[in-house]
Amino acid sequence: MDIRDVQTALNVRGWMPPLAVDGAWGLETDRAVSALLATEGVLADAWSGRRRVLAAQQLLCKLAGIEVGAIDGLEGPQTRHAIEVWDARRAGTATAAETWRDREPAAPAPIWPRQPEVERFYGAPGENQTMLVLPFPMRLAWETATIIKRISIHEKVHDSAARVFDRMLDHYGLDGLKAIGVDLFGGSLNVRRMRGGSAWSMHSWGIAIDFDPDRNQLKWGRDRARLAQPDAEMFWRLWEEEGWLSLGRSRNYDWMHVQAARL
Repeated sequence: MDIRDVQTALNVRGWMPPLAVDGAWGLETDRAVSALLATEGVLADAWSGRRRVLAAQQLLCKLAGIEVGAIDGLEGPQTRHAIEVWDARRAGTATAAETWRDREPAAPAPIWPRQPEVERFYGAPGENQTMLVLPFPMRLAWETATIIKRISIHEKVHDSAARVFDRMLDHYGLDGLKAIGVDLFGGSLNVRRMRGGSAWSMHSWGIAIDFDPDRNQLKWGRDRARLAQPDAEMFWRLWEEEGWLSLGRSRNYDWMHVQAARL
């Protein structure tokens, strides 16, 4: 996909007068791209020409039914894949490009220990920690000017959590993550007792992560919690595919919380 594809698609959609399909980024192409993006509520006038072109390509993929994530003019893994699918469809090899991973055997989800067996499996609270570098910046929930770029997590769950964070970004895009609030970091490693209980919290081993605690308070059920809304369904599915457990989905409280331990 290149600028000529964008010009062709705009002409097909009735842009008048028709654009010259020459691959050149001129005034008329620029104006047409801005108008196309505006139909989706994307105000891109302050963006560079390159970013507007990429945003138009993202939108064309979306209009073609190709999952592309946020229309933001930024070239992430989801955008690159979407354009590969577009090119494959034009070349007549779409099936191979779109479903090649379906032919892979599904990897089994990790089997995490039950809560009473956590210390035997993970070791003493607070030990065996490593840093997980996040694929997108998070904000500290109670001081949003503080940016979180990495979190402390148990070494046994590091790779699993890293896969989920990568897939979260691919699916939602940064704007989508902000919309459901999972860019708001509420804690990972914290050696303490459970709130409202006497046992050690799962945070004591760095095997639990909290998101957006203000809008997903401990005792709130699905009638109030933000992460109980339908647009967060994929967020939970990504964690569950790695064997992590949501207290919200299993017990209808603490919707901020996900853990690598079974009940």
